[in-house]
This record gives sequence, structure tokens and C-alpha cells, in this order.
Amino acid sequence: MIALLSPSKNMDMETYSDQTVTQPDFLKKSEELIHELRKMKTDELGEFMEISHKLALLNQERFQNWNPTFTPENAKPALFAFTGDVYDGLDAPTLKADEQTYAQDHLRILSGLYGILRPLDLIQAYRLEMGRPLQTKQAPNLYTFWKESIGTHLKQVTDTPLINLASQEYFKAVPQKELPHRIISPVFKDEKNGTFKIISFYAKKARGYMARYLIQNRVTKREDLLAFNLNGYRYDEEASTPTEPVFIRPASAL
Repeated sequence: MIALLSPSKNMDMETYSDQTVTQPDFLKKSEELIHELRKMKTDELGEFMEISHKLALLNQERFQNWNPTFTPENAKPALFAFTGDVYDGLDAPTLKADEQTYAQDHLRILSGLYGILRPLDLIQAYRLEMGRPLQTKQAPNLYTFWKESIGTHLKQVTDTPLINLASQEYFKAVPQKELPHRIISPVFKDEKNGTFKIISFYAKKARGYMARYLIQNRVTKREDLLAFNLNGYRYDEEASTPTEPVFIRPASAL
């Protein structure tokens, strides 16, 4: 199985422990995007990203300082750089060395700037959501810009099925019809006022929990995936379909 995650807007580039690292596959394409982003003035960047002036300044500085020669001194492995709800659930810093190695082969992170990343691929700080309408000479938006590259990368991965733990915004960049993989998209629901529903904050953390579960248990079959039971979740067979297994968590487990 290969699990797909979205990146996070927040990043921690300070804390770092020594790991074996790799380089992203598509840095040349990332350079093309950086070239376009550097053209934007602060106010333009803030409007384009719908962020505050302070955040626009921060990201403008990031783009200006971005250097395609990645080293452990100026970059950090993606798995440990991203923070936020999904990555809180995954809790990568507590993974053992052999689990990190397994994750390198069985986890991928989609990215607006890097296309698709292995967990130990070095990255520099950035913010660029996949849904932003960034135009280049090659494509009218990031979905078109990255779709072929993401497809090429995933076609080289023979493990199947593909476990979609990414958001809709990012998974749209995956050329699903062109891939040989069977795609399974887990759904996570929490109980609120007696009804089970998708609650964004909890669902994001649950995606991280499941990624951790897949890594630590070396899950290879759908049947084993259904045994996911971290943090109070359990499989709901009645509410599930073959491609969308539903996992529910009662209010008593929150």
C-alpha cells in the first residue's frame, strides 16, 4: 500500500535530527514556480494567497531565499518539516528508524511547490497551496502543471492499493484514471449530538493516525486496513463501500 497525504501550511524548520535524506524528484519544475512567485510584490502575493501582509512578507522572503541546492544545513526532510493536525496525528518524530525507512517506500506527500515528495526528501520552507491559480508558460494552474509528473512518479510505485489520505484540494492533482492502482479513500466520522459526521479538525488528525497505523503495522491488504483502531476509531461496515471504508469514533472516546 502507498498512502498519500497533503502538506500543511505550517512548518517547523528549526528542530532537526540526523536522518538519511533524499532529494525531491522535480526540483527543476519547482524552480520554474519559484521564478514566477518571485515576480510578485508583497501586496500581490498577499492577495494571491489570501494571507495577511505579515505572512506575505514571510513567504516573499522564503521565495527570494529559496536555493535549489538542498543540504541538511538549509533544508529539512518533508516528514519532519510539516506540522499541523495531520502531522500531529502521524507524530513522525516518535517513529523508529526502521519505521521511517518503511515510510520512505510507502508514504507520499503531495505539494504545490514540489509536486510529490517522499518522507525523507529535503525541502525548504514555503507556502503554496495546490488550488492557487498560479499560471506558468507550461500550464494555466498547478493541477495541470503537476498532474503528469505526479502520475509518472506514482506509476513507478508498484504497491497497490493507493490509500488516499489527502484533502480533495490536493488529490485532484492525481491523474486517477491513468494509474494502475486501486484507490481507497477512508472516511472518518466523529459523534456529535448523537450523529456521526465528518468534523474537519478530527478528520485531519485521523488521517495522520491512519498513516502512522499503516507504517507501524506494515499494512498491505485492505482487510488489514479495516482493523485500524487508533484513538477510539473503529470500522463501520454498514456505512462503508469497497472504495470508501468508514471509520467512526463515539463521543465517549474523544
